[in-house]
Amino acid sequence: MPVSNPMNRREFVKKSAATGAAVAAASAVGTGTAEAAVEPAHHGHGHHHRTWSFSILGTTDLHSHVFDWDYYTDAPYKDAQGNSVGVARVATLVKQQREAKGEDRVLLVDAGDIIQGTSLAYYYARVDPITGTGGAGGHKGPMHPMAVAMNHMRYDAAALGNHEFNYGIELLRKFESQCRFPLLGANALDAKTLRPAFAPYTVKRIRVPGAPDIKVGILGLTNPGIALWDKDNVGGKMVFPGLVEQAKKYVPRLRALGCDVVFLTDHSGLDGSSSYGDELPYIENASNLVAEQVPGIDAILVGHTHVEVSSYTVKNEETGKEVVLSEPYCYGMRLTVFDFDLEFERGQWKVTKVAAQTLNPNGVEEDPEVVRLLDADHELVVKYVNTPVGTCTEDLSAADSCWKDVPVMDFIQEVQMKEVAKGLSAADAALPLISVAAPFSRTADIPAGDVTIRDIAGLYVYDNTLYGKKLTGAQLKDYLEYAAKYYHQVPSGTKVDTATLTNANSFWDYMYDVASGVDYEIDIAQPEGSRIKNLSYQGAPVAADQVFVVAVNNYRANGGSGYPHIASAEIAYSSADEIRQLMIDYVTEKKSLNPADFAAVNWKLTQDGTPVF
Repeated sequence: MPVSNPMNRREFVKKSAATGAAVAAASAVGTGTAEAAVEPAHHGHGHHHRTWSFSILGTTDLHSHVFDWDYYTDAPYKDAQGNSVGVARVATLVKQQREAKGEDRVLLVDAGDIIQGTSLAYYYARVDPITGTGGAGGHKGPMHPMAVAMNHMRYDAAALGNHEFNYGIELLRKFESQCRFPLLGANALDAKTLRPAFAPYTVKRIRVPGAPDIKVGILGLTNPGIALWDKDNVGGKMVFPGLVEQAKKYVPRLRALGCDVVFLTDHSGLDGSSSYGDELPYIENASNLVAEQVPGIDAILVGHTHVEVSSYTVKNEETGKEVVLSEPYCYGMRLTVFDFDLEFERGQWKVTKVAAQTLNPNGVEEDPEVVRLLDADHELVVKYVNTPVGTCTEDLSAADSCWKDVPVMDFIQEVQMKEVAKGLSAADAALPLISVAAPFSRTADIPAGDVTIRDIAGLYVYDNTLYGKKLTGAQLKDYLEYAAKYYHQVPSGTKVDTATLTNANSFWDYMYDVASGVDYEIDIAQPEGSRIKNLSYQGAPVAADQVFVVAVNNYRANGGSGYPHIASAEIAYSSADEIRQLMIDYVTEKKSLNPADFAAVNWKLTQDGTPVF
């Protein structure tokens, strides 16, 4: 097992940094592109004509990745593309940009999803929360590692992401109070007054010697989906109108304030799609629509969808102006650089050029100051996630979980059903109880022998809580048909290749629910909508009007991924406990994880009734 003392991580970082030093040098050189004409250019007749350039650097979806480390595998982060993660490396790129362009010519902005996503985030939200007060020796809550890192990096602003709300508003407010930069959300409103609950925008000044400052308005927009996904935390407290609607209100306001440049940071993708169907009247991924429909925007930093789009232009339908958008992937894998050129004419700064590109931090070293500030926090969390909570009788892998009913998925379902059963009324306890869950990670593996917190956390990577909701047999069949559109149609007689079988319709693994407690087959030879066959409960066919209690996570229960019936279904049970923690508690109490206690094959893929595997 890889050791996890700080030297090991640092040595690893140094080694991998050396190989990429050339890349780093190249990226530092490549950053000078917007340097042209910083001195006033004299055009005959003594006429003064000023030009100036500056940059806005952007990150998004950092999800509490500080160091290049994977807490679930207890090793440096690894993927097939050779990416590194963590703001510690991004901090080095930011430093290089400031050195190349001048401190006063660089702004730094984030597009949200900062405080959730790693064991580090969980630790400071739940184990030793930043909201802690009193306690032994008057222990005040610690600083959030992301506040420490981002304050050190001197961020100018960050948009609120939807995951900012996962741990409740109180924890978010505490994080906000620890940040030396504003958290922006022009479409996060107080439910009662309908006034902004956070700062909608901030205005920054770029100093130009012998000329007026360039005023840069930064408007932040968050995701309307928060109203669904974190209904339990925000319901009755905050509302989240659409991005286009709020941008139309605030962009003119920033122009009226005399902003020469208007820059948006959106926790929203750029393809106009929504995962929640028509469950909300507002679009989830609306950055392209904002650029198209709201005049007066120069550039947009995009987030939320965890993809790399280094530069993308959208023509504003009213002005015909090109708006530049960029999304720097996630976890600190990229840094976007927006370069702005301006000219001073008729007493005003005018933007003449905007260009965007993404830089890859995998060739630079981690910022030694971030390491110094946060290494102890990191080590504490490494120790925490390596704590054994029990043992497992055999290796439980999730590798085939997307096409086979595997025991490791039954573990999740068992915990969900046991927990919901405890909290049902006498009347609801008489109803059949089933469970649905998604294969979040194909790489998850609970080993035979000692089981640690990180083994379980790697299987259940989201901070979801638990619901029991009531569905009829007919609704349950609809629900499972919706899930089955995850598979591409494979006619019978055609060989099934698992490499190309799944993720039809851009339906990702985390969106795909399998059920436990009912038996059924998914016939992948059939067209979408008529794939669920032989749906039965305890040996008898499920009747259309039979009522079930379904154990389901809060994300799905509130409409996430757009499943039919579930969001409006009657609630039989709800809890604020994380499903992951319930799984940890289950192993801690039983001391042993034994598939004989819960594993049962109750669903399978078929082609015209013939089992595929």
